[in-house]
Amino acid sequence: MHAMAGPYQKNIFLHLVIFCGSSIAAIVWQQPLLIIIPFAWLLFPFVVDVLIRQPEKLFWWLLICLPLSTELNLTPELGLDFPDEILLMLLTAIVCIQLVYQPNWLPVSLLQHPIILLLAVYFFWLLIAACYSVESLLSLKYVLAKAWYIIPLVLLPQVLFTAQSRISKIAIYLLIPMLLVVIQTLVRHAWYGFSFEKVQQTLAPFFRNHVNYSSMLVCLLPIAWAAWKLLPVENKQRKWVLAGLMIGVTGLLFAYSRGAWVALLAGITAAWIIRKRWMGQVIFIAITIVLISTVWLITDNRYMRFAPNHDQTIFHTDFKEHLQATIALKDVSNAERFYRWIAGAKMMAEKPVTGFGPNTFYLHYKPYTVSSFETWVSDNKEHSTVHNYFILTALEQGMVGLLLFCTLYFGMLWHVQKLYHRFQSRFYQYVTLTIGIILVMIGVINSLSDMIETDKIGSLFWLCLGMIVLLDTKNKEEREAIADANIEC
Repeated sequence: MHAMAGPYQKNIFLHLVIFCGSSIAAIVWQQPLLIIIPFAWLLFPFVVDVLIRQPEKLFWWLLICLPLSTELNLTPELGLDFPDEILLMLLTAIVCIQLVYQPNWLPVSLLQHPIILLLAVYFFWLLIAACYSVESLLSLKYVLAKAWYIIPLVLLPQVLFTAQSRISKIAIYLLIPMLLVVIQTLVRHAWYGFSFEKVQQTLAPFFRNHVNYSSMLVCLLPIAWAAWKLLPVENKQRKWVLAGLMIGVTGLLFAYSRGAWVALLAGITAAWIIRKRWMGQVIFIAITIVLISTVWLITDNRYMRFAPNHDQTIFHTDFKEHLQATIALKDVSNAERFYRWIAGAKMMAEKPVTGFGPNTFYLHYKPYTVSSFETWVSDNKEHSTVHNYFILTALEQGMVGLLLFCTLYFGMLWHVQKLYHRFQSRFYQYVTLTIGIILVMIGVINSLSDMIETDKIGSLFWLCLGMIVLLDTKNKEEREAIADANIEC
């Protein structure tokens, strides 16, 4: 015991020195982030053990942290989503190290999957667009960030979720933290009488605004619904899942987000479309409508007919007035969207092939705006982008980038429908259907915003892609098992 006391006391003394030194440095240099050093020192051995021996735990922590993460500004120019973005970086490093030392760690068939090939082509074009960017450093940061989202969320499911029980755990680790966020939001919102004006104040520190909050919430509701449907009627947990689902729907109602409500209706419709095998026709009709509408608007500058009255486009604190303004096209948020969409379309026309480069819209869109569409919030203090991910992709990555992304996105939807009708397993049918619903919701949300560039919706999108590839493998295994059973009979 005495022999062990020396090293133990020495370690305690070292911990105290690091803690006191960091605290003094933080006070003297007025840098509060230095307080993190002693905690990082204590957690370092645990992190190393997880990285080397149990990387799966890190992935589960990532899922838990997605609804709970917050935006952390390290400097005025540099910020990250904490802690989920750090976990994504660590998981990316793990995947890269594993592939260096064990090239066969990932299934060989993965490289032959059409969705993965489309993703590889899209990412390659992203690199080309970054090379021709008008802001090289910003575009390089964008590509790196995109890599540490895609690599762990697309590749790791192929080796971590080989068992059905692990796929079920995804729902648990995403839904419980989000339920806690919804409950605390509703409690805080009740203090303000569920006021539309005060909803933003109830979301910190987990979400920037009610749009981000409602977007993630609506995308997780199908998972809760699938969990409720898959549990046996006699299972006592089923009623608790239903209660959580009802709380989620209530949270969505009081989020006062029109886009999320539309996404919910689109998701319900998507389930019916997938079951009817109509996804191909719906995609064709949607693309046709968008193309015809675009041509009609730009011909003879017809879009100028929709220019708002600057003094009438205001933010309404009453939700009823907010909806009335939306219908009358006098709501400030929709008017501002037209303002930026026009700028985005003009930028797209100037650089149609490679675009301006990823992550460049904010710095270059002002000269392309039309003053007739200017609103009270056109100063854009939040540094937000064009509010339509498809337009954003086209103006930053060119029409080639838009074509590749749309091919990838619609290819995912088509693949989901095909897998749903091939599966015999009820569990995998519901998993597949849920992914299809989420993808449709994400598409609707991103027609009014740029949520794939956020940590929460972006992570769900790339995780859906990884799950589609995994489900394809599961479907092949199921068909082989059925074929073997028929041979034995």
